[in-house]
Amino acid sequence: MTANDVGLLSPVTAGHDDAVTDAAVLAALVTAEVALVRAAGALGLADAQSVDAVSHLYGWTGAGHVCAAPGVDVDDLARDAVAGGNPVIPLVGILREGAGAAGVLVHRGATSQDIIDSALMLISARAVAEASRSLAAAEATLARLAADHRDDVAVARTLTQHAVPTTVGARFAGWLRGIRRARERLDAAAAALPAQLGGAGGTLASFVELYGEADAAALPAAFAAELGLQAPDAPWHTTRWPVTELGDALVQVVDAAGKVATDVATLSRSEIGELAEGAGGGSSAMPHKRNPAASVLIRSAALRAPQLGATLHLAAATAADERPDGAWHAEWPALRELLRLALGVSANLAALAAGLRVAPDAVARNLAAAGDAIVSEQRALGGSGADPAAYVGLARRLADAAGPTEESI
Repeated sequence: MTANDVGLLSPVTAGHDDAVTDAAVLAALVTAEVALVRAAGALGLADAQSVDAVSHLYGWTGAGHVCAAPGVDVDDLARDAVAGGNPVIPLVGILREGAGAAGVLVHRGATSQDIIDSALMLISARAVAEASRSLAAAEATLARLAADHRDDVAVARTLTQHAVPTTVGARFAGWLRGIRRARERLDAAAAALPAQLGGAGGTLASFVELYGEADAAALPAAFAAELGLQAPDAPWHTTRWPVTELGDALVQVVDAAGKVATDVATLSRSEIGELAEGAGGGSSAMPHKRNPAASVLIRSAALRAPQLGATLHLAAATAADERPDGAWHAEWPALRELLRLALGVSANLAALAAGLRVAPDAVARNLAAAGDAIVSEQRALGGSGADPAAYVGLARRLADAAGPTEESI
């Protein structure tokens, strides 16, 4: 049993965070170490037999895949990480010993931050790919809902009050545009994730000493290729845009999903009743209740995510000298929790959208209850205001414009 929580107090992430557990982080750390060995081999800087031995021992299967960690106990590693301030220091000793004579190649010339940063980028890429698939599924459902309900006239609400006519489809289309934009930003941030390789002071000095200047300069790109990440244009030990840009994109995903969840929770109130979740949650005390449980969980994440993003920016702004003294360490749990939230939110959003039900009778009832006031703006501008449906043409076009794309089909 590892020290990493399983989501007992974070049900929005439970069952959706395999890509970012402690075990996944450990596997990514091992993968980064093996990738460095393989990069040296690819450039002819290490003998092929030793490279193959390390690769085989730790289950290397190719770029973008993660290795195994035989002989490494994650609980023991977490405990031993305290002395040096990070888990790579004790891990290197275990990997070198496990690899025997070939172990001399493990971590050769690298610093702990090279391995941890690269590992975090690796698990981020995997987590984002999973979240993006869930978001695409949600998009496809919302596009269908927007089309199905493009003509269903409803009352719009501003500042909690009845406002003007809109359509149910236009509301779905608004959600869809927010989710689509967030996924595009998330995918773009993930596509730019770089490996990290700079040595102790970010100058590649250790690799220059080992291999010479030309090969040292080529090593980061070879390392990145082994990991399936982007080649860094320079070491980014204290230039933390890869983390902050990814964090911002993750927050935007949670924000966009939070908007959907907020509207669903509001519109499923007993006195409104225009929407309902397909599988509402129960109550421990009131058997009649069908709580909008998925919306509640997504909203809980939306309240947490911005502060985690702020932590990443604070850490970036206080990353002192050529290696940070605590700011870097503060990123690790903040970034992982953001990834967890994005994974949980995207999966819950896809399920929420798939089961969402519109109650046409309630939509019509609330529209009628608004009375003549709902067309007061049109009358003030010279219109007859006789039929609310006459004023939703643009709302219909908004629903049509938010139709499915190839990515969301």
